[in-house]
Amino acid sequence: MDLSIAQRESRLGWRFIAPSVGVIGLLIIYPILYNIYLSFFDVKLTGDKLFIGLANYQRLLSDAAFYGAAITTVLYLVGTVVGSTIIGLMVALLMNMTFPFRNLVRTLILLPYFAPVISVVFGWQFIFDPVNGIYNHLVVDVLKISSSRHSLIGNPNSALGVVILFDIWKHFPLSYMLIISKLQSINKDQYEAAAMDGCGPIGRFVHVTLPELYFVLGTLMLLRMIWNLNKFEDVFLLAPNVETLPIFTYYAAFTGIIDQGFAASISVVQFGVLALLIYFYVKKVLKW
Repeated sequence: MDLSIAQRESRLGWRFIAPSVGVIGLLIIYPILYNIYLSFFDVKLTGDKLFIGLANYQRLLSDAAFYGAAITTVLYLVGTVVGSTIIGLMVALLMNMTFPFRNLVRTLILLPYFAPVISVVFGWQFIFDPVNGIYNHLVVDVLKISSSRHSLIGNPNSALGVVILFDIWKHFPLSYMLIISKLQSINKDQYEAAAMDGCGPIGRFVHVTLPELYFVLGTLMLLRMIWNLNKFEDVFLLAPNVETLPIFTYYAAFTGIIDQGFAASISVVQFGVLALLIYFYVKKVLKW
């Protein structure tokens, strides 16, 4: 039976994407489904699995450590997403102006984002080292603000703040690049019209710049929330005592009293939240 052109093109399209679908199924879909499967079992170190139904999820709902990790994750998300977006916006507004050596400054701004994570983490650990670190030298020896040295990374109460600052510094260039690309596409006539209506710099920013940036800012913040919800390497390398949900899951699965079934239930909850954020992004931002 002869196939129509549309049918032949459809079959050809499926042949082209079949390898990609296979890789996605093997590396993404299968691990997700297997992880959901494990969350209903008590997994032994020998590899044996005992079906326990929803017991892992019931334990999760009564685990104070889980709620603590969830709160830490929320604080981390709010601090990093809002902070990197605001800093990126401020830098983009500045870099949109004309001044000497602007191209050089623009290049230097991108360095934190492209620098290897492991190298910059070691740099930050040296900065906050309680013995030889730059921070304690300035605070104690130079400015005399404190009489004793403190390990900000070693103290769980202050380590979260350091991790948030690190993430803002490391990833604000991404916000900057997306925002400035939109800034440069805004019609200059809008600013001239606003100025003729009596708007000053703040008024032009509120009534012209900000409305043009709504879509970019919304997309950027939502994507950063999706990425940072699963952020592991930056946090773990810099301050492993900051237990966000990915770190908490890692400790449950591979350290101490290893409980991979319980860890799987935590990751399923994370996946559920992540799926909701992705759905919101697809429906509200991409409008598919």
